[in-house]
Amino acid sequence: MSQLESVLLKPLITEKATKATEKFNRYGFVVAEWATKNQIKKAVEKLYDVKVLKVATVTLPGKHHRFGAHAYKSAYRKRALVQLGEGQRIEFFKGV
Repeated sequence: MSQLESVLLKPLITEKATKATEKFNRYGFVVAEWATKNQIKKAVEKLYDVKVLKVATVTLPGKHHRFGAHAYKSAYRKRALVQLGEGQRIEFFKGV
């Protein structure tokens, strides 16, 4: 079960993700590259004690960067949008 805790890296707190939360009850997370939709669903349900209806994932490619004569490519990232059941909520910032 310790693998489920390593699936979710951090919550996705952006303007677009906040609007999706308010309008469609969807929450965004940055997840591990190897994580599947089923693993993401189980991790969110276990860690936040909510019912997940749907999981959508997107893999973002790495970007090319240049620093002087050196060129490199950043690592790719994987994001997940999780839709919760009616009346369910996740509190990222408790007491703020």
